[in-house]
Amino acid sequence: MSHDFLTPDAATQEGGFTPVARSSMTRSARAAGARFELRDGWEVAVGYSTPEREAAACTTTVGWADVAHLGKLEIQGTPEDMAAIVAQCAGGAQLELGSATRAAGAWWCPMTPERTLVLCEPGMVADLRERLEDAVAAASPSAGLIEVTTNYGAMTLVGPLAREVFARFCALDLRPSATPVRGLRPGSVARGPGVVVREGEDRFLMLFGWALSEYMWTVVSDAAQHLGGSPVGVDALEVVGIASEETSHA
Repeated sequence: MSHDFLTPDAATQEGGFTPVARSSMTRSARAAGARFELRDGWEVAVGYSTPEREAAACTTTVGWADVAHLGKLEIQGTPEDMAAIVAQCAGGAQLELGSATRAAGAWWCPMTPERTLVLCEPGMVADLRERLEDAVAAASPSAGLIEVTTNYGAMTLVGPLAREVFARFCALDLRPSATPVRGLRPGSVARGPGVVVREGEDRFLMLFGWALSEYMWTVVSDAAQHLGGSPVGVDALEVVGIASEETSHA
């Protein structure tokens, strides 16, 4: 059975209509003054003021950004299948539960020995999905690949007060001693199931159910603004960068 209907980048222009994918947080971002651009088929909040001012906020307090446009692919299979698929598509990387691996331009997040989430920029999804499909086809019949981009909303929180923001709505222990850089923590966020990846020293990627996106925006906004934080666009995230090295041969 085809799962193309789950794939945002599979939408095609027809009859003069160009499909545009949007986050469930678009309305909230627009109300906060976001500027949008069309990137890789997604309407993306690129900024609220200037990238430099937003980057400054990310280095002094905390900024949060809607990154629901990130591609999200789920690999399923036996631990042996998983090791072979990841090694083939992630430059020989070996995954470890509790840790996310940065390789081949993506985050590889082992949720269980039989299930791994792969997160990447939307422009990389088609190529990565094709390579994963080939690797899955070469594995045992029990292996599979599912497009889950629109299953999950996503936010990036960055800044020295990011952990303090999480502490106001999340019971996960994100202290450096418990969650080092590249730490992967599934658990409850704002009383719902979620996942947090510590991308850098003061940078966290949070995933949650797509239907909860507007609620999560409100929760994060309330917590961050009390600490002097503000929403930021993806351009500011590019200025700040991800403070983690990629796996060798990625």
